[in-house]
Amino acid sequence: MAGRAVLDRGERQAADGEVMPDSAVPGNAGSSAPSGAKPALVPWRGAGGRWLIWVFRALVWAILLLIGYRGVTAIFDGQPASTTAAAGTQAAAGKPAFPVALAEAYAVEFGRVYLNFSPATADFRAAQLSTFLPASADSSAGWNGAGTEHALDVQVAGIAVRGPHTAVVTLLARVNGRLIRLGVPVYAARGAMAVSADPALEPGPAKAAPPQGSAGQDLVTAGVLKVQLRAFFQAYASGDAVTMSRFLAPHATVHGLGGAVSFSSIVDVSVPTGGDTRNIIVTVAWQLPSQQAGGAVTTAPATLDMTYRLTVTRQSNSWYVDSIGPSTQSPGPP
Repeated sequence: MAGRAVLDRGERQAADGEVMPDSAVPGNAGSSAPSGAKPALVPWRGAGGRWLIWVFRALVWAILLLIGYRGVTAIFDGQPASTTAAAGTQAAAGKPAFPVALAEAYAVEFGRVYLNFSPATADFRAAQLSTFLPASADSSAGWNGAGTEHALDVQVAGIAVRGPHTAVVTLLARVNGRLIRLGVPVYAARGAMAVSADPALEPGPAKAAPPQGSAGQDLVTAGVLKVQLRAFFQAYASGDAVTMSRFLAPHATVHGLGGAVSFSSIVDVSVPTGGDTRNIIVTVAWQLPSQQAGGAVTTAPATLDMTYRLTVTRQSNSWYVDSIGPSTQSPGPP
């Protein structure tokens, strides 16, 4: 009975997953268990830390996938990853960006001096240019002292920032009746500026051929609107809000010119075909206020043709104006 009790206890301990003492394991020194007793079952303790290896591998794959994704997006964005990282590093370091607005204004002031010269004002020009140029630069800025040049206007056409301290400002100017562009290199550091090299002359913008209005025209509606819009543009010129309201669509708001000009005539009306709402083009001849010459009013006042884009809506066989503004196109062919 005593042997049976020990066996029963061993089976219960193995089934419960309990660890048996070394003395109870068969074959160990000092074991008092019978030779025919079953060996005790040692519980499974896992794969010896192998699950940590799988977690580490998953983290490595996640990092590799993230790096690959950032590289692909940088390619499609047209910007290398190193450039993005460098920009982020500069921003984090608090480095100031190139002063674009100040450089543009600085280049305009330089261009107004540089593009105007005459032998009679050579010394004055050189003194002014010296405030823009480095101390070692020639104050004539490359001019040989001969000839005359006059710039009517100088404006900023664009800027290309080349680095944290350098940029090229492109100016647009009309010089001796010709439109030109001038590239001005500007160096900036700690709030100070200088024109770092000789400017570069570039051709002005070429003349484009804008598209004309649509070839398909509603001549009948154009004739109706040409008559109706005379009264509208008369009120528009004078700023007569009461008269204008008769031609406006519900909820439309139009402010007149307040007498700055007087209505002369409607030169052309271009109306596309189809629909109760249409975008039309109207050319109007405005009469400018009379000018005095030697104390006497001239007999022939000046007129200017100007083109407008109107949105009109048909309601109960009548046309009403929804909006009016500048047009990007000339009237189309009839």
